[in-house]
Amino acid sequence: MRRYEPGNQAPPTAGNTDRQSGEPMHRELIRPNRSELKERLAPRGPAGPRRKQVPPEQTNAEAFYYLKQMNARTPMVVVLKDGEELRGIIEWYDRTCIKVNRTGAPNLMVMKDCIKYMYKEDELKDDRNPPADGI
Repeated sequence: MRRYEPGNQAPPTAGNTDRQSGEPMHRELIRPNRSELKERLAPRGPAGPRRKQVPPEQTNAEAFYYLKQMNARTPMVVVLKDGEELRGIIEWYDRTCIKVNRTGAPNLMVMKDCIKYMYKEDELKDDRNPPADGI
């Protein structure tokens, strides 16, 4: 339907009309039932609504790694941020530091903030001695 403008021939009609008969048409406001809306918007599945879970603040992977190395008494190499390497066995750890037992040298408590990375001492030997078959 066009707006009435001075150039148009037909004057504006009052209300809505049926296009075929020209009679006024009554429009009803149709509101969906709330229960129908809930069914449509509810996720499909037996568990009901699922929100994306927030990742845990702590995964305990660090604790698992330390406990595994402590129980096996694995010789470790701890590389500090300044490049210094400490060799020894991790005796215990807490949230901020680890205690490294060294043979032939004093035991050290090292702050975790000072550690660049650490690895098993066996991994260093594996890198220096390639297998005999050349693979």
